Amino acid sequence: MTPEIKPFKIRDIEISPPLILSPMAGVTDVSFRRLLKRCGGVGLTVSEFISVEGLTRNNPKSKRQMRFYTDERPFAAQIFGGQPERMRMAAEMAEEVGADILDINCGCPAPKVVKHGGGSGLLRDHERLETILKEIKKAITIPLTIKIRAGFYDHTINAVETAKLAEACGVEHIALHGRTKEQGYRGLANWDLVKQIKETVSVPVSGSGDITTIDQAFARFRETGCDGVLIGRGGMANPWIFRQIEDTMHGREVFQPTLADKRALLLEYFDMLREDMPITPAINRMKQLAGQFTRGLVGGALFRTSLYHSHSVDEILNRIEEYFTAIEAGLPYVGEGAPIEEAPELDSCEAATVS
Repeated sequence: MTPEIKPFKIRDIEISPPLILSPMAGVTDVSFRRLLKRCGGVGLTVSEFISVEGLTRNNPKSKRQMRFYTDERPFAAQIFGGQPERMRMAAEMAEEVGADILDINCGCPAPKVVKHGGGSGLLRDHERLETILKEIKKAITIPLTIKIRAGFYDHTINAVETAKLAEACGVEHIALHGRTKEQGYRGLANWDLVKQIKETVSVPVSGSGDITTIDQAFARFRETGCDGVLIGRGGMANPWIFRQIEDTMHGREVFQPTLADKRALLLEYFDMLREDMPITPAINRMKQLAGQFTRGLVGGALFRTSLYHSHSVDEILNRIEEYFTAIEAGLPYVGEGAPIEEAPELDSCEAATVS
């Protein structure tokens, strides 16, 4: 049975549908967020995690990471760091640029982040976390939210305690990724902890981890009673997953993208990237999305290989054109620069293994 899933509010900001694009370092930049927002179904976009050390020292990269477009709203800027004063200054900067929500990263497991007390390092230093949250709460007027993990070590699961502390400090939404810092991205996320937090605090609670299908999203809502779900890597593989979940929520026919839709999406994303950054990083970001997005498509592996060996805008555009022209015509894709009309026939065994 499909549970009734409703929008929720972070103070006066409605998250509708209750589906959040999870922040991913090196992925959820302004181009990717806008792309998924246009695909539909995203109730809240969140920036890549932004270093407060970089922001407060006017690092150009950090300042660029905080940029967003009006059509992304509601938009949350997520910051990380371990120094209360710099966290407060960065929070004020996020409010000044117009972010709707300020989110604190208490989940990143990267050693370079943790060793300075930031990210999931705050899970084992509740005193420092409390100081940071109280300092920020006094400094900003926009809602303050937090994203946490199950705990630091596998044997020190303290997500419920962290959530209670956060609520007491004025945090207005708690998102849990149900893995520990020690676990990294191995194994499966523990969604039972999402349910426990939801039953313990009065602020909205969302869960994160391993949602790649419509059924998984509805199962997590049903099993935990959570207010929202975050989707990260699932949105890279299928940028329309948010729209498809929303369609199901409203009893609509689920949108199924055509090959033409997929071609148009890749081209639109590449256009956005080139508008936003220099050519080389734009090409690298394009390869990253295409690598995830084409998994499972006929000839996808060969297409990814040909893209990885492309080093110019024209090469990328040519590979996309060759690939989609071939599979739309029902012909095998044979790789970089090959004349499509001369492509050899594949037998059923080869066709089954090519992607």
